Amino acid sequence: MGLEIRHPRDADELRASMEAASDAFAETFAENTWERESVSVRLERAVSAFEGPRPVGFSASYEFELSVPGASVPTAGVTWVAVLPTHRRRGVLRSFMQQLFEDARANREPLAALFASEAQIYGRFGFGVATHGLEVNAESGRILFRDDPGRQGTVRLVDQDEAYSVFPAIYDRIRSQRAGMLSRSEHWWRKQRLSDYEEGRHGASKRFYALLELDGEASAYALYRVKEDWADGYGTGEVRVIECFATSPSATREIWRFLFDIDLTTRVKAWFFDPASPLFLLVVDPRALHIGVADGLWLRLVDVEEALRRRSYAADDALVLEVRDTVLPENAGRYRVGADMERTDDEPDLALDVADLASVYLGAFSFGRLASAGRVEELRPGSLARADALFRTPLPPHCPEVF
Repeated sequence: MGLEIRHPRDADELRASMEAASDAFAETFAENTWERESVSVRLERAVSAFEGPRPVGFSASYEFELSVPGASVPTAGVTWVAVLPTHRRRGVLRSFMQQLFEDARANREPLAALFASEAQIYGRFGFGVATHGLEVNAESGRILFRDDPGRQGTVRLVDQDEAYSVFPAIYDRIRSQRAGMLSRSEHWWRKQRLSDYEEGRHGASKRFYALLELDGEASAYALYRVKEDWADGYGTGEVRVIECFATSPSATREIWRFLFDIDLTTRVKAWFFDPASPLFLLVVDPRALHIGVADGLWLRLVDVEEALRRRSYAADDALVLEVRDTVLPENAGRYRVGADMERTDDEPDLALDVADLASVYLGAFSFGRLASAGRVEELRPGSLARADALFRTPLPPHCPEVF
């Protein structure tokens, strides 16, 4: 029987598709997952593979706005991509990508973004690594702060409702200045970031919500769990930081001081740690943070012309990029970027693939670094330096959550 790639027609087909995806990931589909995802994923943003009446694969996109240099751009957050092991190697993933890109264009979303379960998959569809995923595995007992003024401000634990009333303002304040961060609706905040589902604990405690107040103002917050452990009668637990944001260096020091000082723990682990965080320079021994690096957000320019037009540029200059795109050939061509963004027939200064353009779009990589890896061709001398000046950002991009 042939496969049919289409949008689910109703809630029953959507749920059955999500259950099939959970099977593909060897996960249990929980009732609260349905309660959360049936709101986050609308039918017209879901794409399923059916064999007769039975779904055998599923994909979808969330509605986001992604902060980019100088703007916030509608973005399709690609998610739930999975195919049952019985139906792999039959072109289902490619069909999913084609439909999701078509939907993104119809929804006027110039960008698509995802976190890759397998990093080798998505480059062939035009996605490029657009942020770094840093991990902290800190030894709490080795953490001392440079020029430490002593404890400042007050940290208190709040409940989910108070967290929702305070945390979004801190997040949005930071997001307005950082490329790579995603918009969050009330539903997203309450059900995706602040919710505390049992299956998300992985042997750790409930979720805690810590708020730092400095001079009477909400200045930082942390979402975390504690994984209890003991050795020879001593507590050797770990603090698992889900998210931590601070509005100043002093707020950064104090919220992390709180996390490092939690009783009966010896480690603090954080995933998707901010590469621009001052913490590395605030501590006496940065080695004690044990920072590792991997890929973070992957980005795809679905509409290259519109994506380049939405972004701001850091220099009063312009040059011509020749972009290759075999998956969405309508994107292939030459673009003048800078003060006057437009398609052009002028001779190009640089030539590169659309996936590599995605890697410089938010500022995670420079054109010079692309060139060092053979990922861009300089057609006119000096063009790499000019492009780096145009695309320069004051801070590296950061995406703090997997979706």
